[in-house]
Amino acid sequence: MKARVHVMLKNGVLDPQGEAVRHALGAMGFDKVDGVRQGKVIDLDLADDATEADVTAMCDKLLANTVIESYSIEMQG
Repeated sequence: MKARVHVMLKNGVLDPQGEAVRHALGAMGFDKVDGVRQGKVIDLDLADDATEADVTAMCDKLLANTVIESYSIEMQG
C-alpha cells in the first residue's frame, strides 16, 4: 500500500519561497507567471492494512503544520 500526501501553505499565508521562484522565473524571461505557491509531496510505503485514517493522523501530528498548511491524501493500492 502506498500513499502520496500533498502539503501546501494555506491561502493567505505568505510564501516567500514561491515568491523567490516567481521572481527568478521573471528574471529568466518567463514573464507569463503571475504567482507561484511551493509545497511538498511525501510518498509513504505503508503496510497492507493501513488506512487513509492512519495517514490523516500522521499528517495531523507530524507531516503538516495544520495551522498554516493544508494537505490532501492519495491512497494507492
